[in-house]
Amino acid sequence: MKQPKRILIIDDDDSIRALIGRILRINGYMVDSAETGREGIEKSNLNAYDLALIDRRLPDMDGTSLLTDLRSVAPGMVKIMLTGYSSPENRTEAFEKYADGYITKPVKIEDLLKTIKEGLDRQCNQFLNPK
Repeated sequence: MKQPKRILIIDDDDSIRALIGRILRINGYMVDSAETGREGIEKSNLNAYDLALIDRRLPDMDGTSLLTDLRSVAPGMVKIMLTGYSSPENRTEAFEKYADGYITKPVKIEDLLKTIKEGLDRQCNQFLNPK
């Protein structure tokens, strides 16, 4: 039996974490959450997550800085930036800091699930076909 993928939601908004968590659980994912970047790093040091959804603005750090930190903690984890403050500059910066995806709030459920699936599929393909 296939193990469900583990997703970490890092967002300081309780309602966002709860809503996205509920949607992901309904779709068969195991979900954990963190309110701050530091908590996200700590949880990533203790647990193996397949994917992280990272808010751009966190109380203790910028989400793009967290992308870099998580890359060193969990290099194989897919990292998707969530933001209510989208701009071409923010998008470019997120991808320069190794984001694997970029989603604008308010989140459309179809876009969220599609971006997560695409990121996890790429992760699986990279694991099966390393360069």
